[in-house]
Amino acid sequence: MSASFLIIAVLTIAAAAAAMTLRNLIHCALAVAIAFVGLAATYLQLNAQFVGFAQILVYVGAVAILIVFAALLTRGGEPSQAAVFSKTWWAGIGVTVAVLGVLTWAITRSAVTQREAAPSPEATVKQIGDALMTKYVLPLEVIGLLLTAALIGAVIIAMRDEGKLK
Repeated sequence: MSASFLIIAVLTIAAAAAAMTLRNLIHCALAVAIAFVGLAATYLQLNAQFVGFAQILVYVGAVAILIVFAALLTRGGEPSQAAVFSKTWWAGIGVTVAVLGVLTWAITRSAVTQREAAPSPEATVKQIGDALMTKYVLPLEVIGLLLTAALIGAVIIAMRDEGKLK
């Protein structure tokens, strides 16, 4: 294992743990964005450039920002006054260990683990980009317009609710 992989893995796991444990919604959203960046860095380190850049564009550039916008527009950033741990936390840990055990058993017994790895595809990032900008340009534009319309709708709904409060 290389040192860069260890640094990226620790950063990603720490950001994911912070997203689960922090009480402020905005801080959680930013921690999720850092975890997404860590995953993208892992993909890039594994020479999966398209998946890494798609991770950055879709999750960091769209999903994480959308979470922050939604939290800010709905005033959902105030932390709740709930207890940090439930009284039955031990039951949750028990269920987690049981599910992990079943998944580990199923994966080790699966026929997929005994097969040879599939040959790597010959598609490059340039070929995928060319296909997106030539053959699939209309669906790409439609998705962009749909996401823009959803964002504008969220802003209008948030502004309408703000006007009722005054």
